[in-house]
Amino acid sequence: MSMRTTFLKHSPTRSWAAFGVCALIGAAAALGLLAFGLLALLPAILAVWLAVTRPSLRRSAFGLLSGVGAIALYVAYVQRRGPGTVCWRTASASGCDQYSNPWPWLASGIALVLVGLIAHVRRRRSGP
Repeated sequence: MSMRTTFLKHSPTRSWAAFGVCALIGAAAALGLLAFGLLALLPAILAVWLAVTRPSLRRSAFGLLSGVGAIALYVAYVQRRGPGTVCWRTASASGCDQYSNPWPWLASGIALVLVGLIAHVRRRRSGP
């Protein structure tokens, strides 16, 4: 195997691209489970299995955690007016919306994204 082939096989760009693919798979699995519940369980398990069994994606599998964390951060953003009931009124309509507490979503989202990124960087530095 030539030096060029070895460099391309373990290049930082390729590693971060694989991390991004794993993050997208993790985000899609988490979003599917949040939106569809148990109906999305089998596709989520298959997607994660695909990421873990592919040699090109296995070294970047910590991206799955970052993808799940990104969805948790999105939920925290959507629920940012909570916890509780928030009422609103415009010239032609009014209503009230119920929001959950965004702080657990924010804390878990930040933790998952950071753990995924730190673990990926540490795995890259440890070598092939």
